[in-house]
Amino acid sequence: MAEKKMTMGVIIGNRGFFPDQLAKVGREEMIQALAKAGMESVVLTPEESKHGAVETHEEAKRCAALFQKNRERIDGVIVSLPNFGDERAIADTMRLARLDVPVLVQATPDDAKKMTIAFRRDSFCGKMSACNNLRQYGVPYSLTRLHTVSPDSEEFQKNLAWFAAVCRVVNGMRNLRVGSIGARPAAFNTVRYSEKLLEANGITTETVDLSEILGRIARLKDDHSGVQGKLAEIRKYVTTSGVPEPALIKMAKLGFVIDDWMRQTDVKVSAVQCWTAMEEYFGVVPCTIMSMMSNNLLPAACEVDVCGTLSMHALALASQTPSALLDWNNNYGEDPDKAVCFHCSNLPKHFFQDVRMDFQEIIAGTVGKDNTFGTVVGRVKPGAMSFARFSTDDTSGVMRGYVGEGAFTSDSLNTFGGVGVVQIAELQKLLHYICENGFEHHVAANFSTTAGAVHEATVRYLGWPMYWHKN
Repeated sequence: MAEKKMTMGVIIGNRGFFPDQLAKVGREEMIQALAKAGMESVVLTPEESKHGAVETHEEAKRCAALFQKNRERIDGVIVSLPNFGDERAIADTMRLARLDVPVLVQATPDDAKKMTIAFRRDSFCGKMSACNNLRQYGVPYSLTRLHTVSPDSEEFQKNLAWFAAVCRVVNGMRNLRVGSIGARPAAFNTVRYSEKLLEANGITTETVDLSEILGRIARLKDDHSGVQGKLAEIRKYVTTSGVPEPALIKMAKLGFVIDDWMRQTDVKVSAVQCWTAMEEYFGVVPCTIMSMMSNNLLPAACEVDVCGTLSMHALALASQTPSALLDWNNNYGEDPDKAVCFHCSNLPKHFFQDVRMDFQEIIAGTVGKDNTFGTVVGRVKPGAMSFARFSTDDTSGVMRGYVGEGAFTSDSLNTFGGVGVVQIAELQKLLHYICENGFEHHVAANFSTTAGAVHEATVRYLGWPMYWHKN
């Protein structure tokens, strides 16, 4: 998928008691820093306010109007303090703009060799006042890792990358439409969830019965152009040696129908019924089709785990790379910080060091091998990973979850499905937390180090209680 170029609204704080040229230079430095990060800026020009900064209430109104005019473009707001800044004007701008996007507060450090009246910034102090006012106004905001950081530094580039991930998660989770395809498997109470709690958090669930999907498939001929197009995509995506042609045609029809339904309903992510109606009454597993969607940053979770696909989506938004849904499945020998993560499998091929299409060995024992072709199996490649799990806590009436980081390892393992060994510091502590708090056995994983961004987005802006598993 094409990567959207991010746009930041920029508020340059200024206060007349401090050197004006600092605001002028600070504005230019911030625009250059955002351009270096591949971002566009929406900021007042020197013709629209003094040095393009915001100091007075009138300037706050002009900046807010500019933001409102560009509200469809703006992903987040940078509050930059090249000097102390006017705390009221900054907060007024955010209140009047009514953007409801993440905000990052940055303050430029003083040079200890330039502390005369001509150069002293006092941004160190002004940042506290700006944050105090934003909090008074009820505007949530994020902070740079260091209290003061120069816009032209590599450290600030890291802050921008982190904040961009926060913005993508927040904006991508709001007004989201998730598809629930089929009924929850009867044996999986663990994936129950509350549609009403999701709706209260701006996430709409669009349901469709599996019989309707199968009915649409029944109307399609094998030579339908859409079916043939999807068949070509499947063959290009994964090795299909040994898989019967009729099974591949069924997968192509399933993929075409699901794609078409998602377009019609404006659904972005999905959760699919599999175990075992799809195999018994249609004759393939949906894993390849789901793997292809997830690999294209359109996460698809099995067993109708709607909250699982939301977890996948948040990680994918943060990293802009595919996510997978896995089981916390087995211990790995006697190492307390290692575990086997597994699914049978619909993992995106982005996860694998080797991959092929095969049949589903577990379900084949009950419905027959010929009805279970379509898994995407292999060994998960080693690398840094982030994990996340969201859940609707119906008793408390909140969305909640946990995030953390670890690594997929190259430890040996001889088994089937899509499988990898993970190493997570203090894993036993995490497992206790999962069990003590009644979380599901499914977890979303992503090859990235984005737990911090997902935590910031969900806690600071979505208002969800989250546990961040750290060393």
